[in-house]
Amino acid sequence: MYIQTVNGRINPEEMGICACHEHLYVDLSRIKGNRDTCLQDTEAVIKDLTGFAACGGQAVIEMTNSGMGRDVKKLKEISSRTGLHIIAATGCYKDPFIPDEKNFWKREQFAEWMISEIQDGIEGTGIKPGVIGEIGSSLNEFKEIEIELFYGAIAAAKETGLPLSTHTTLGTHALQQVNLFSKENLPLEQVIIGHQDLNERDEIVLEVLKSGAFVALDTVGKENYRSDQDRLTSLLKFLENGYENQILLSTDLTRKSHLKQNGGQGYDYVLRSFIPKLKDAGVTEETVEKLLVKNPKRAFSIKRRVTADYEI
Repeated sequence: MYIQTVNGRINPEEMGICACHEHLYVDLSRIKGNRDTCLQDTEAVIKDLTGFAACGGQAVIEMTNSGMGRDVKKLKEISSRTGLHIIAATGCYKDPFIPDEKNFWKREQFAEWMISEIQDGIEGTGIKPGVIGEIGSSLNEFKEIEIELFYGAIAAAKETGLPLSTHTTLGTHALQQVNLFSKENLPLEQVIIGHQDLNERDEIVLEVLKSGAFVALDTVGKENYRSDQDRLTSLLKFLENGYENQILLSTDLTRKSHLKQNGGQGYDYVLRSFIPKLKDAGVTEETVEKLLVKNPKRAFSIKRRVTADYEI
């Protein structure tokens, strides 16, 4: 069992405090038409990450994939300069961010491509991804190309044992994602359902948790979508219902304006601001360690043999 970082494999015990869903080198401006969504200033990102490290952060799951401006050489540089473990992603995001050359692919093509990146490395770099993600559905629906993408991602996850992390637009379609994974017999402990702090229907999130999947409350600090007080109230409900072993936390920064030096919350927001509020609400150190360390360690561990290069 191991975790695949941009610098090679590590023992899961080495990962430490982990942000489960971030972007360190990303460009969404091709679709959004807003240069703020091009976050590709390595120096500024490294400066911001020093705050994350100073708060105890040790690992970042970097969810930028094909079509989102992914550059794993930049991630390797950031990892080397900060000392952080960085886990890169394979896959595509959602319509309309899927690259033009992949926009008419079928599930078999998506699967073959992802498996190739997992086994051989990304775009000729030899740098291997440690997660399939963020694989997305649209607002309240699967678009046709997203269905093909999801089936391809499921096949790649079953073949390689990599965790599969999803995007749910504004938290919607989470149960539909879970049902698809269940129908295709993908073990749900291998799945992270994303952005569920944007899902205001706690009863649905509880159903997702009941399925056995991990749930990412990963847009903490983005109060233009939902207040952190509401996020906290929902999280406390999930903990009271006994799901402390399935929840992950992060901030999902994607914009220049999200960096602290530009007036944003910064990569350290969960550790610096949200965790103290959790503790003030009575959440124990033991539970906090699960949210930040133990749960990510299990969620992002690769457990199964695929080839001679993949060890159990």
